[in-house]
Amino acid sequence: MPNHYHLLLSRITEGGVSRFMRKINVGYAKYFNQKYERKGTLFEGRYKSVSIANEQHLLHIPYYIHLNPLDLVAPEWRRRELSNYRSALDFLKTYRWSSFLDYIGRENFPSVTQRNFLTELLGGPKNIERDVVRWLKEMNLESLGKTTLE
Repeated sequence: MPNHYHLLLSRITEGGVSRFMRKINVGYAKYFNQKYERKGTLFEGRYKSVSIANEQHLLHIPYYIHLNPLDLVAPEWRRRELSNYRSALDFLKTYRWSSFLDYIGRENFPSVTQRNFLTELLGGPKNIERDVVRWLKEMNLESLGKTTLE
């Protein structure tokens, strides 16, 4: 995404996610500033975090994260107005700045992500690929109640 990113993280220690996010954002800003010979902040404001509220939220969030890049080519997916699901899936299969490829069995950033738990929970690479299209067609965000995806 050109202006944000999504991560699904599991806290190991108290305050660990905050420390991790600070390190990744400060480290990237330093790299970017050095590379482009600039100074100052790179990110506006603090990172936003949402706790996984329940099992249903956990089952929806990976699909939401993997579908987020569709905003670049088919923002109507959010309104459930997508007409060409095959084209959307083809785009996701070529968008290398996502772990979606790794989750469907195509190595992209394998050393960066740990997918075993979610891949098993979601039924394996073939099911994940099939379910992305199903999720696009049938997503019911109302069923999550007050659960926040972003």
